[in-house]
Amino acid sequence: MSGAGPLAGIRVLEFSHTIMGPCAGLVLADLGAEVVKVEPAPDGDHTRRLPGFAAGFFATFNRNKRSLAIDLKRPEGREAVHRLAATADVVLENYGPGTMERLGCGWEDLSALNPRLVYLALKGFLAGPYENRPALDEVVQFQSGLAYMTGPPGQPLRAGASVVDIMGAVFGVVAVLAALRERDATGRGQRVGSALFESAAFLVGSHMAGAAATGEPVPPMPARRGAWGVYEPFTAADGGQVFIGVTSDAQWVRFCEAFGLADLAADERLRRNADRTRERPWLIPRLREAIGALPRDEVVARCERAAISWAPVGQPADLFRDPHLLAGGGLLATAIAAMGGGAEAMLPALPVEMGEARARPGLRRQPPRVGEHNAEVLGEAGLDGAAIASLAARGILCAGSP
Repeated sequence: MSGAGPLAGIRVLEFSHTIMGPCAGLVLADLGAEVVKVEPAPDGDHTRRLPGFAAGFFATFNRNKRSLAIDLKRPEGREAVHRLAATADVVLENYGPGTMERLGCGWEDLSALNPRLVYLALKGFLAGPYENRPALDEVVQFQSGLAYMTGPPGQPLRAGASVVDIMGAVFGVVAVLAALRERDATGRGQRVGSALFESAAFLVGSHMAGAAATGEPVPPMPARRGAWGVYEPFTAADGGQVFIGVTSDAQWVRFCEAFGLADLAADERLRRNADRTRERPWLIPRLREAIGALPRDEVVARCERAAISWAPVGQPADLFRDPHLLAGGGLLATAIAAMGGGAEAMLPALPVEMGEARARPGLRRQPPRVGEHNAEVLGEAGLDGAAIASLAARGILCAGSP
């Protein structure tokens, strides 16, 4: 990947909050696009002030962007943003249905100013009976059956990360890139969309197919009939846990050799994976006994020696010290305002690599302060210093704290 990134020269205006919109902007920004985060004056994106587990949302999804804090409810604010949209390549937004239209910045408003514009609307639902409903990641996890599949029977449970927000954002970026490619041929932009509900439906598509193929209800994952005989976490003698997956007959032979289970390797009842799956009721307790007699580090060493799939059962905070992520440029020192004092934490880079050098997209800008780039961005749109100062004096622009 070149130093500037493959999307260098693409100008993006981002109207967003929380995760879905900011994540789409992050992907574009990390790949080199010039992303201006348009925030409401005077307070900016409310995501900056979320408490609890959401306190890290803003830092995670807003690096490599510039901030313009402006009041779009006032004509002068809309006029300034229209000037920016006239030369933008992409506008993306994830506000509630009708919000951008009420602010005079919907698709019809902005495409009339710039026929080459690609406009990404990130919503709860695509076109259809639900399209004007508000939605959230967790809401559609329950609606789509994803929560049903995640929890034990009778106890639907959301996934432990905002998987639908992020999936919808990435699908939105795919649509943007396709529209930019089509614009190369036609000279015209278009509106594209991605949504939470349809993204969640895509995630459970294989379960839908399984139900159609078998004619049986699909059980939740904790109660599923597994495809592999050995595919679960085991607890070692010192309390550490290791997930072990034995997914082929050759792996089974190596696994038994590494763990001194010659009797199991020779047992005709366990010769093939389908056999081991059938014999799980007695096989898994036997393996728990054998593995549970060893310390975690020894279990890991034997899994490595057997060349099977395994993983420590970790927590997100363990990734701060993960040697693979640290060695490969997979973590970026990112400022987190919620920590105070300009403190930084190592957060995940975009999970892609490019070129023969296998380069990872890096950090060019820390997450911006509210309105940090007001003068810079509007100056590039042709406003002179006096006009920018006038907007600030009247409260139409606002630059504030992190």
